[in-house]
Amino acid sequence: MCVCVCVCVQITAEELTGNDDYIELSFSARKLDDKDFFSKSDPFLELYRVNDDATMQLVYRTETVMNNLNPIWKTFKVSLNSLCSGDHDRKLQVRRHLQTMMSAYDVTAPGLTLLFPVSCFLFVFQVQWPCINPKYRTKKKNYKNSGIVILNQCKIIKMHSFLDYIMGGCQIQFTVAIDFTASNGDPRNSCSLHYIHPFQPNEYLKALVAVGEICQDYDSDKMFPAFGFGARIPPDFKVSHDFAVNFNKDNPECAGIQGVVEAYQACLPKLQLYGPTNIAPIIQKVAKSASQEVHTKEAMQYFILLILTDGVITDMADTREAIVQASHLPMSIIIVGIGNADFGDMQMLDGDDGILRSPKGEPVLRDIVQFVPFRNFKHASPAALAKSVLAEVPNQVVDYYNSKGIKPKEPSEFQSSRPFGP
Repeated sequence: MCVCVCVCVQITAEELTGNDDYIELSFSARKLDDKDFFSKSDPFLELYRVNDDATMQLVYRTETVMNNLNPIWKTFKVSLNSLCSGDHDRKLQVRRHLQTMMSAYDVTAPGLTLLFPVSCFLFVFQVQWPCINPKYRTKKKNYKNSGIVILNQCKIIKMHSFLDYIMGGCQIQFTVAIDFTASNGDPRNSCSLHYIHPFQPNEYLKALVAVGEICQDYDSDKMFPAFGFGARIPPDFKVSHDFAVNFNKDNPECAGIQGVVEAYQACLPKLQLYGPTNIAPIIQKVAKSASQEVHTKEAMQYFILLILTDGVITDMADTREAIVQASHLPMSIIIVGIGNADFGDMQMLDGDDGILRSPKGEPVLRDIVQFVPFRNFKHASPAALAKSVLAEVPNQVVDYYNSKGIKPKEPSEFQSSRPFGP
């Protein structure tokens, strides 16, 4: 059984335009009626949306506070889209319930309209209203109320979009890592995945150009670090898993995607493809750069690592550890599988089928890996591959900065030191 109090709450939110915005509410009550025989009442609140046809739809129900006449309910969040379906003037109804063993009876309260200003993201105030039982008010001379319900806090939070961060000056730092292990085949052989055909780009080049040409639009200087792994490199031909494709370890950046393509083609004859397929070193290298951005506490640089690989990862434990650590940083990892190998391990790294954990059991803080096998797009357009590969990145960018409470700068707040390219 229950006793309820209904209060209409109207939110005027002309300045709120995003469907992903939400409102955070905090309620408590004081000196509620005790309706249980053997213990105190167990109150909870329900928030209803009043529909156009005057019916009411439950939006949120708080937890039940057991055996308490002065409850404080946990702060809760409700998206404005579910709260008002885009109609920011829609009325809401709050009901206070008491779990009780007695028969239910009506408790009403005068209508109350609360206007929440939205010119700021945080507005804390305290509004309270009495729960009035008409029968008690008629029969009891000294009756005042059956308790007080209190709105302690209203916090309207605007959820920013990927475009908000880009327009606020956030730069996408795009890094490429290419697999040069022996399993790709001798580049001089036409069957090799690294074979440079005079008239048709190989799969590595197709994937690089399709993804890179999209990412470069979000990088003002269009200078991209490019690394290789799994090859013996000159001059001593020791195996390296994070060498600069242009062989300039002090400046591994290439001018635009075309510069990466040219560096890739130029380095192939100079390498000895070897192994194993270790990708943890390159993830750690980019993560080191991303970790420097954390200290700025601003949304100015976000790092995307594109890994192009043909084989089964041989340092899976280290890779899982590296990804878990990178999930705390402004960083995303895109893996494109080249060729027809078994990429089962890649699906695990993607995390879509479960939470990725380090060897010690630590879970990723957020999903930052997207894996796509190139073979699924062999006969599709480059745009289709890019769309699939980059599908999760905008949300990953927004999730990272929201989790840190970092808002995008207004376009007028920043001055880029480097002009945007055409």
